[in-house]
Formats: sequence, structure tokens, C-alpha cells
Amino acid sequence: MICIFCRNPSNDSCSVEHIIPESLGNHTLVLPPGVVCDSCNNYFSRKVEKQFLESPAIKSLRFHEEILSKKGKIPSLDGVLTPGFHAKFSRDPKKDSITSVSLSEDALRHLACEGKGVFLLSAEPPSPLVLSRFMAKVALECMALRLINYPDGLEYIATEIQLDVIREHARKGTIKEWPVSVRRIYEQDAQWVDENGNFVQRVHESDIIQTNSGEWYFILAIFGLELAINYGGPEIEGYYRWLEEHENVSPLYCKGDRL
Repeated sequence: MICIFCRNPSNDSCSVEHIIPESLGNHTLVLPPGVVCDSCNNYFSRKVEKQFLESPAIKSLRFHEEILSKKGKIPSLDGVLTPGFHAKFSRDPKKDSITSVSLSEDALRHLACEGKGVFLLSAEPPSPLVLSRFMAKVALECMALRLINYPDGLEYIATEIQLDVIREHARKGTIKEWPVSVRRIYEQDAQWVDENGNFVQRVHESDIIQTNSGEWYFILAIFGLELAINYGGPEIEGYYRWLEEHENVSPLYCKGDRL
């Protein structure tokens, strides 16, 4: 077996690969050891996933949805108490996730004097490069997951020249501007009723589509935020055309063209 990213032998690899990080609530989309070698697994964790997870918008999502990290903690948030005092927001899952705010003595005196205050939190999204590398990595791994029971299929993914561009972008960020479609298809806190009658949220869902022009796109939704990337290269117009042809219905909820 060879790694689908670096193509080095990976039979001795020991680590499973979480396609979407555990710190985003993923415990089901997992590749067995060897599909992604230990070296690439470690690299993506440090250089791609961490930058995505630590961006203010994603940290805020994890904080408000109380998504635990691998260490069982909810990430804290840095904010500002106007006019310019630093504030740190924390939640402890062992204490009913009650939100606590840490302020300096100067900030507390200001708050006591004013009798009220306004807290500001950043919602800055991941940079385009961080987002596209994250999506490139997840897209290739989701394709591998579909072929996990077919050794020839995994070898195809590892060696297919047409996938080299997205492969190298995930590994090295070779293309500075790789567009990713971003739009909201349902509210972050939307709930559905499952087969047992319980209200549940959809943490993540994904699919692959092929357009009439033969382009392949990977679609991922995280708490209702839909992301789409082209497997073939840094172009997204084909996806927008597909949406126009399907009345802007997400491929995740449209029966046609899904692979």
C-alpha cells in the first residue's frame, strides 16, 4: 500500500486518519491506517487542520456548539470589552458548559463604573489558502473512503495524474488562489427529527457530483455552511452553473448527478 498523498509505502503506518477533524465532531468518517501515512497524517494535523480549526470563525462555531477537542475541552474565545479591554470567554463541559468571562482589573473597574458593557468577538473566516488546502485534503480523502474496499481504487487515487494538482495543493499549498464556494444552506442550529423521534443537528455531511461538462466537485456542509471545491483545478464556475441548473438546491439534497 502507498499513501494517497506522498505515494510513499505506508504498510507500517499505525494511525487512522480522521477525514474531518475530531475537533469538529467527526467520529465516523475515518480512513484505516496506511491510506494516509503517519507522516502525512501528522503533517496535515499541524499545518492544515490546526490553521482551519484555530481561525476565529471556526473557533466560534466550536465554542457555541460546544464541540469538544480531542482533549475533551471546549475552545476558549478571545474578545474585546469596549472600548478596548481584552476578554476571554471559556466553557467547561463538566460544569454544564456555563460561559465564564475573564477580565483584567482595569476592565472590571470600567465595567463597574459604566454599569454595562459591550463584548465583541471576531468572526474572521479561515484565509482562502487555509480553506482551500483543508478542502483539498478532505476531498481526496472522501474519495478514498468510497473506494476503501477496492485496492485498485485506492491505487488509482494515489497515482492518477489528474488528481495531482489537488493532491499537491493539499500537501504544499501550491496555488495561492484556489476558489472554494461558500454559502449557507440552513441555519447553524437547525434541527431534524431522526428515526427515533429525537431532535438532532447535522454536524457534517458531504457528497461528490459530476457536472454535465465532466467536472467533479466535492461538497461539504458543516453545521449548514456549504463548501465546494473542484477536484480538477482552481475553477469554481462550473459549480455555479450546476447550481443555476438545479435552482440553487444543494447537491446534498438533490438526487441528480450524485456519484
